[in-house]
Amino acid sequence: MTEDTTKKEEKIVDQNDKSKKVDTPSSEKKTKSVPTKITKKKRGKRQIHKGQAHIQSTYNNTIVTVTDLNGSVLGWSSAGLLGFKGAKKSTPYAASQVVVDIVEKVQKHSIKELQVFVKGVGGGRDSAVRALAARGFDISLIKDITPVAHNGCTKRKPRRV
Repeated sequence: MTEDTTKKEEKIVDQNDKSKKVDTPSSEKKTKSVPTKITKKKRGKRQIHKGQAHIQSTYNNTIVTVTDLNGSVLGWSSAGLLGFKGAKKSTPYAASQVVVDIVEKVQKHSIKELQVFVKGVGGGRDSAVRALAARGFDISLIKDITPVAHNGCTKRKPRRV
């Protein structure tokens, strides 16, 4: 009986030793994990040499948007944004001031050449194009994209009573 108990005790001791051996290397490997800080890469200013200027000139306002060739907006401005009120927003002077403002905004992208798309029938459309040319841009294209109605759908027949 004593032999049986000693064998059992030896087995228990051996199991404890094995568990200790297994645990000790893993405990040595355990280190505190410090969360790494993710830093965003700074994007430099995009140098774009060709762009598009979209001029929307309505009876109430003039809006100028400058984009790259893919259509991503680089900057925009409007007469209302500059503080013109009421009927003064659609004047040629307001349109030229809008162009001055937008040129300051997109100056950092170093755009040299512009394609101009004019939309609308307001008074500022011609002066905005002239102001863009006067600011030193090479205008390669001027296109009028004003939507024109073509009489649309057929009207309903009149009711017969």
